[in-house]
Amino acid sequence: MTLHLPDAHGALRAYEPRTEPLALTPGAPFTSRTVFSAAHVVADPYADTTPDSPAAVDWDATLAFRRHLWSHGLGVAEAMDTAQRGMGLGWAGAAELIRRSAAEAKAAGGRIACGVGTDQLTGPANLTEVRAAYEEQLAVVEESGAQAILMASRALAAAARGPEDYLAVYGHLLRQAAEPVILHWLGPMFDPALEGYWGSSDLDAATDTFLDVIAAHPDKVDGIKVSLLDAQREIDLRRRLPKGVRCYTGDDFHYPELIAGDEQGFSHALLGIFDPLGPLAAQAVRVLDTGDREGFRALLDPTVELSRHLFQAPTRFYKTGVVFLAWLAGHQSHFTMVGGLQSARSLPHFARAYELADTLGLFPDPKRAEERMRNLLSLYGVDR
Repeated sequence: MTLHLPDAHGALRAYEPRTEPLALTPGAPFTSRTVFSAAHVVADPYADTTPDSPAAVDWDATLAFRRHLWSHGLGVAEAMDTAQRGMGLGWAGAAELIRRSAAEAKAAGGRIACGVGTDQLTGPANLTEVRAAYEEQLAVVEESGAQAILMASRALAAAARGPEDYLAVYGHLLRQAAEPVILHWLGPMFDPALEGYWGSSDLDAATDTFLDVIAAHPDKVDGIKVSLLDAQREIDLRRRLPKGVRCYTGDDFHYPELIAGDEQGFSHALLGIFDPLGPLAAQAVRVLDTGDREGFRALLDPTVELSRHLFQAPTRFYKTGVVFLAWLAGHQSHFTMVGGLQSARSLPHFARAYELADTLGLFPDPKRAEERMRNLLSLYGVDR
């Protein structure tokens, strides 16, 4: 049946939903790339909360979604930006998420890496307090048995006075890390509080400091995750990495070309867009495993328009579109988010996200997705 979807100007356009999904089934582990999906959390829709209350999480649905990702061969990047760290999910909830997901990963045989930050600090902090906060979270992740991802810290960005402070804090953490970690450079388009990270708003100078951190402890750095939405900068950076240090692309605008790579190398992946794209992304990587770059690009290139839509400015609200698509796909029974973030995007934004995802065949049950989209339209006053 025809859906009438609103555009940004309030006009309705007719759209005919597809009737069959893509045939996407679990498969063998990847051989050519290491791929993580940063996974969202499912809110408890029946909890009596407000946007500034501690997060109420539906643990069964949240862990079921991680099993879904593992079943397709993807690793899970846990308690990251996609899980609403600092945007609805505080440290207490993140710590429980890390412990539960790490235990689930052991049971399912899935790969997991977890975010280590400083978000338990709720006010101004000095460098000693920042370092102690990082240490507390690193201990939780290591005790869970998961790999650590050292995330960018709002508190460090506020406290640091120059590159030397970043070198000191990260150097201390890397020296004490039990296993090699992933370093995460999250750009200000994802979090404005991270402007000037690594001690400078000049990205060339910031890159030099970032590389200095890695060069001082290459044995403690498994890889870097770069989320700057600048493909050429990522390529230039990965070519300067010490041997054995991986680049995990976090570029949700250019991921097909960065993962495919060139004659001088390629990026692995740690991406929020692989939350809704999981099965399709997994199929594409298995094609790449055979050496077929063109086949890989043929599968993944058409997804970029959806990704760019979800991650459009203000980019930090991409989580809303990710959870919206999880609801339409049947991974959760409701469209509710911790912190009330389901209100962060407009109906025209949702309508376009539905259309793009449906066109790609991402919904396992297109009829259910259509019915849920129709219900949302009705809730907003679109009754035809």
